[in-house]
Amino acid sequence: MMRIPPPHKDSLLGVLRSPVYLRWQAGLQVFWLIALIQAPLAVKGFDWEWMAPTLASIPVYLVCYTAVYTAPVARLPFHAGAISALGFVLWPVNPLALGYVVIGEVLLAYSNRLRVWLGGVAVATLVTLAWVPAFHVPPVHVLVVFGVGLAAGFSNYLYVRSGRRDAELRLSQSEVRRLATLAERERIGRDLHDLLGHTLSLITLKSELAKRLALADPPRAQQEMEEVERVARHTLAEVRSAVTGLRAGDLSSELISARLMLESSGIAFVHELPADFSLPEKIEATLCLVLREAVTNIHRHSRASEARVVIARSGQEFSMRITDNGCGGLAAHGNGVSGMRERVRQIGGRLAIDSPLRHGTALEIGVPIGAPRMESLA
Repeated sequence: MMRIPPPHKDSLLGVLRSPVYLRWQAGLQVFWLIALIQAPLAVKGFDWEWMAPTLASIPVYLVCYTAVYTAPVARLPFHAGAISALGFVLWPVNPLALGYVVIGEVLLAYSNRLRVWLGGVAVATLVTLAWVPAFHVPPVHVLVVFGVGLAAGFSNYLYVRSGRRDAELRLSQSEVRRLATLAERERIGRDLHDLLGHTLSLITLKSELAKRLALADPPRAQQEMEEVERVARHTLAEVRSAVTGLRAGDLSSELISARLMLESSGIAFVHELPADFSLPEKIEATLCLVLREAVTNIHRHSRASEARVVIARSGQEFSMRITDNGCGGLAAHGNGVSGMRERVRQIGGRLAIDSPLRHGTALEIGVPIGAPRMESLA
């Protein structure tokens, strides 16, 4: 495969985050150059009259073709048009130059400008019509230039539009996560300031007072230090409570994060969550970690096109089922499964895994929830 230089940030590969599809297409299509030489050689035999201009055209083609993908998109019509023009110049001595013309107009669709692409197809068709009588080009080649330019070009046009939308979606998701993280940091800062600011000032004042009273009034100094100890213990309890709240999981939020992760990698995500349900804090936090690990496994290893999470509660039994239609074959003690199993066991639950090869994976988590726990939560 042809090695492509690093793309410009405003190039086709740069804008679409260098999708593998474009890189392979850019490499594989170059191999048609073998036919450009082999076919006339088999029909006409070796002759510098067609061989010399054909060989001279190849470096020009490679430079323009590479620039279509790696140069700024604004210059893409120029490079694609240059490829088609190269084909028309070479066509009188090498009929396979028709490939240059078709490739150029098809690449023009990557500009994501409908008028430019359709205009290019129209111009290429008209020039081909002129080449029919001028150079005895078969009339069927007019249909080839027009038909392939529209059909293959339309496919490229739809692909690049879809790729741009996906890239914009990834950027918007990244921006949402960045803003959410920033807002959470600001909230934590305000909470810590409100929680610790006044208390630490109070401890400082009482400690200074106890220092002054240490010799003059030892009993009063001892009383002040006992007060400092009481305030410090109370503040420590509040800090621990706040940290526990920060660490606590939220299944609804975790499902949103799962959707962002999976859909950004092309995996459709469906979930079912009861409209009104509540869980003890420790259980919900543990299940969030299990869900996060399972979704990460799907994202990294499953090669799935769809994933589903079904959360339900029946009486005193809570269940969460996570499935995908991927390659399966997940080891019962691999890819984080052992960690998930241990977490579920710590809250008194069970985890079952079914992962037949090439038939997807299903994780079933069941947790018994007693009525007293639920009452204490309320």
